[in-house]
Amino acid sequence: MVAALVGDPARANMLTALMTGRALTATELAHQAGVTPQTASSHLAKLEAGGLIEPEKQGRHRYYRLTGPDVAGVLEGLAGLAERAGHTRVRTGPKEPALRRARICYDHLAGDLGVQMLDSMKRQRLIRQAKQAIELTGEGRRFMASALQIDAEALAHPRRPLCKACLDWSERRHHLAGTLGAAIMNRLTELNWAARDPAPGSRVVNFTRNGEKRFAALFGNTPGLAAAI
Repeated sequence: MVAALVGDPARANMLTALMTGRALTATELAHQAGVTPQTASSHLAKLEAGGLIEPEKQGRHRYYRLTGPDVAGVLEGLAGLAERAGHTRVRTGPKEPALRRARICYDHLAGDLGVQMLDSMKRQRLIRQAKQAIELTGEGRRFMASALQIDAEALAHPRRPLCKACLDWSERRHHLAGTLGAAIMNRLTELNWAARDPAPGSRVVNFTRNGEKRFAALFGNTPGLAAAI
């Protein structure tokens, strides 16, 4: 059922657009899918019935969003499989290098910098990872509080783990999801280190020059840089 829903090119493009975490209108999704509004309505009805998206009405407008981060994780994994098998539908163009470098995956950082962050956290022993299971260490909790002012205890959620491995489609390795991944992305935005591309359907995350330097100090490829900031 899910495979059939995701396998249609128009629906796949709609779902990819919703991986920004933002709610979009049917008109915006029709544009992203390259179909007429009438065709888009049919696709959206199927996606809603399949439990992949949910509508939200505000005034005269009806918006759609993914039903949760677990749906985004499945879509990211499928995109990675398609990339590896040579069946990717990712559109090439000027923004593709930026998309591969840093992008939003529902609400957390993905791409080269997202994978780099998780690798750095493992090297610094801020987390322990066994396959897809990730645990924040005591040192990791102290690091989050001192370096980013993130209280890991406050991120507990009954239906979402603190840390989760999400398979990155472009790097084909894991980046960090879960409530901690979302909190880090929010903090990067609050500090003006990074900003999401405002264009509808865009997943690109742009780092400022200062933000990239500060991010590298915390999560760069050279161990021990965090102590210098």
